[in-house]
Amino acid sequence: MIGLRGVYAVGVPVRDQDRALAFYIDVLGLRLRRDVPSDELAGRWIEVAPSGAATTIALVPERDDLRCGSDTGIRLGVTDAETARAELLRRGVEAGQVGGCAAAPPTFVIRDQDGNSVMLVEHSGRDSGVRGR
Repeated sequence: MIGLRGVYAVGVPVRDQDRALAFYIDVLGLRLRRDVPSDELAGRWIEVAPSGAATTIALVPERDDLRCGSDTGIRLGVTDAETARAELLRRGVEAGQVGGCAAAPPTFVIRDQDGNSVMLVEHSGRDSGVRGR
């Protein structure tokens, strides 16, 4: 057994860590979990997360093998997609239309300060059942 205990962090490439930190904290409302200097990264190791979340988002300096402007694969839960989208638009965030399909809840995509996309998914937090198959 290798001892996997869950998803610790998801890395998001950023050009300017201070601007990224401002976006993820001031605009999205995430909480700062860690911010320490790192010579190896030529910057800092920064982690942010929604309050109470186990998994963090690491805002790591862009490099050749980790480029800005891509789909992060991150899916953040919101209680109401339409309300969240309207508020983010008011805050100046680029946000797509709310959509979805029969198998998935309402979703929309936003872009951060470096063009990285993050999907927001309407989620009540109550459903923990497995469906399908």
